[in-house]
Amino acid sequence: MSLEHQQNLGLRERKKAKTIASIQMHALRLFSELGYNETTVEQIAEAAEISPSTFFRYFSSKEDVIITDNYDPLLISAFEDQPSHLTPLQAVRNAMLSTTSDMSGDEMSTTRERNQLVMSVPELRAATLNNLTDTMHMIAEMVAKRVGRDPGDLQIRTFAGAVIGVNISVMLHYAENPNENFSELLSEALNLLETGLPL
Repeated sequence: MSLEHQQNLGLRERKKAKTIASIQMHALRLFSELGYNETTVEQIAEAAEISPSTFFRYFSSKEDVIITDNYDPLLISAFEDQPSHLTPLQAVRNAMLSTTSDMSGDEMSTTRERNQLVMSVPELRAATLNNLTDTMHMIAEMVAKRVGRDPGDLQIRTFAGAVIGVNISVMLHYAENPNENFSELLSEALNLLETGLPL
C-alpha cells in the first residue's frame, strides 16, 4: 500500500469518525433534553441534518449511537505504526494516546456524555460490555500479530483484557470527573499497568 493511499485511508477514517461523533453529539443532547427512551431516530437525524437512511449507514439502532466507537481503525493504524523496539504495552499506549489526543473538545465532551449515559441505562451497560469484548479481541489480534503469537493464547488474551480493564476504569473515572484530562488519565493508568499496579 502506497503512503498516499495510507494517508487517504486515514483521512477517510478520520472523516467518518468525525461524522459519527457529530451524530452522537446531537443524539446525546436530545437524550438529555427528552430522555433516552423518548428520543427517536428521526429526531436524531433531523437534529444532525441528515436523513434517517444516512443515520442507518453509520448506526444499526438508537442503542448503537451510544455504544459505537469508530476509532478502532485509527487505533489499529496507529498501533501498526509504532516502532518495533517498543514493548506491546508501550505500543498500545502510544496508539491509544495518539487517537485521543486528536479528538476535538466536542468529541471529548461526547465521549464523557456517552460514558455517563451508559452508566445510567442498564440496557446500554450490557450492550457496551459486548462492544468492549469485541475491542478486546481486536487488541489481542493486533498484539499477537506483532509478537508472532496466537490471538487465542492465554497470555495474549490476558494482556488484552488488562488493557480493556484499564480503559473501563478510565472511562468511569472520567464520567465522574469531567474536568480532568482524559488523555492524561489514560496515560497514567496504562503506566500503572506497566509498572505492575503497585498499591
